[in-house]
Amino acid sequence: MTPSTSRRWLAAAACVGLFAAAGAARADGVSFVEPKDGATVSSPVHVKFAVDGMTVAPAGTTTPGTGHHHLLIDSGPLPKGEVVPANDKSLHYGKGQTEADVPLPPGDHTLTAQFADGAHRSDGPDWAQTVTVHVK
Repeated sequence: MTPSTSRRWLAAAACVGLFAAAGAARADGVSFVEPKDGATVSSPVHVKFAVDGMTVAPAGTTTPGTGHHHLLIDSGPLPKGEVVPANDKSLHYGKGQTEADVPLPPGDHTLTAQFADGAHRSDGPDWAQTVTVHVK
């Protein structure tokens, strides 16, 4: 192998490595676009969700790979298969919404974005993200 060929081979290998690392950084799951973890916010708190690896669909949709967002206030993720309760600390976005304004009292709160299927069965902790916010 000539020095020129060797350099090209090394450059190609480095590019492949970078592309593989970039792909690994994009894992499937749910995330908050807003608010960021540790943010100080005002009420109502604007929440915006994102999901990679699933498709947002209204409640009742039974197509595999679909579901909708839930916001769990001052609670962590639910086990896979557990039905997300419907109450003032567990908000359902069953029309397929990806953002909302949520009134919260002043103080520190944890917010968990939980993805669940059309029957509101949790997709588990792998499909959730929790952030902490301070409401002024």
